[in-house]
Amino acid sequence: MFEFKLPDLGEGIAEGEILKWYVEEGGPIVEDEPLVDVETDKAAVTIPSPRGGTIKALKGKVGDIVNVGDVVVVIDDGSAGAVTEDEVADKTFAEPDAPAPAAVPEATAPAAQPGVRRPVPAAPATRRLARKLKIDINLVTPSGPGGRVTPEDVHRFADSSGAPVAAVPAAKADHVPASKVADDTAFAEFAAHASATIPFLEIEPLPDFSSDGPVEIEALRSIRRKVARKMVTSMALVPHVVHMDEADVTELDKFRIRERERRQGGSGGKLTLMAFVVKAITAGLKAAPAFNASLDPFREEIIYKQYYNIGFAADTGRGLVVPVVKGTNNKSIIQIADDIYEKATLAREGKLPPEDMRGGTFTITNVGPLGGTALLPTINYPEVAILGMGKVQEKPVVRDGEIVIRKMLPLTLAFDHRIADGADAARFVGELVRQLSDPNLLLLET
Repeated sequence: MFEFKLPDLGEGIAEGEILKWYVEEGGPIVEDEPLVDVETDKAAVTIPSPRGGTIKALKGKVGDIVNVGDVVVVIDDGSAGAVTEDEVADKTFAEPDAPAPAAVPEATAPAAQPGVRRPVPAAPATRRLARKLKIDINLVTPSGPGGRVTPEDVHRFADSSGAPVAAVPAAKADHVPASKVADDTAFAEFAAHASATIPFLEIEPLPDFSSDGPVEIEALRSIRRKVARKMVTSMALVPHVVHMDEADVTELDKFRIRERERRQGGSGGKLTLMAFVVKAITAGLKAAPAFNASLDPFREEIIYKQYYNIGFAADTGRGLVVPVVKGTNNKSIIQIADDIYEKATLAREGKLPPEDMRGGTFTITNVGPLGGTALLPTINYPEVAILGMGKVQEKPVVRDGEIVIRKMLPLTLAFDHRIADGADAARFVGELVRQLSDPNLLLLET
């Protein structure tokens, strides 16, 4: 028998939701044929079978959340006993016939400075386990990649310290289920901790909305849950400031449409305004490195990145993901346009590899195709700035004392006020407006 465990699907991924089984119990499976679709908080992936044989047991149903390292399927491959994880660790967990992804070096956990207590990296499920066992997770010695604390580390610490398992309070009345009491207890502990940490913060439980009418409840999972966590982290840690302006893209849009029609069916055929903005942003980041940085609040250091990987927010239907176009300083506008089209297509199909969503240094979000005059975007932490693009609209503007109709693009730069000031943002956006207003200037200077 062969017990197949959910493999490590990428940096920081601890669990996934089963979307689809390609097999059934008692049925056959051929090695490298699709086994199961799993959606993580980054993307959906199809995992091929590492062995051929007969499916003896499926350890989860569609909609279940499984952790990395959990047995998901048992295959009768004619062998006796179960193999170790090392025997299957080098399998490719991507689309069948796809090339193996390049190896990603493990991150090294930065050393804490004397007197500074750093939060340890751990999956939410691991933190919940530590709270359940009443263990300070900061005291647990990590063994996972990048210095991450694993559930095994928590259990090992509990066994060595003799920490008792927290008892779930009994229901106070027959009509109150124990699970509800456990949920209420967990909320009370969380609210008390949050209130003690942040002055004037008081979190109250939600009312029972079903008492006022029918409701439908959907679990917050996978990509949508990741978005929720990222947004709360960003808004809680980063002091956001925004700077707004408009770019006259009349001439640029004429040039773009002319070139798109000329290249129809060839490279750069999907020439969108986003590609020009990405190139202009890259040039702007070279002149204003503070917006291509990250701030380490524990070491009190600003990390200036000397590479340019521009992410763009993509609406996938499952939630918001941010594909990253890497090395934009070394790519032409045509190459950037091709990258944007390819990665956006894969993202909508749920096939974008996790490595194509890592390493971003600056993000652009464009709500223009959906409408709206402007937006206040949330910084994609740990980046320090994000550009929001509104809808290009024809508007009356004054040019040389005359009112003329021009195509205007609303721009909003949200930035981290800890690393830049309003004057820095005004200069950065002003240069961006200048380049987008003159396609000749944009092509010459980028």
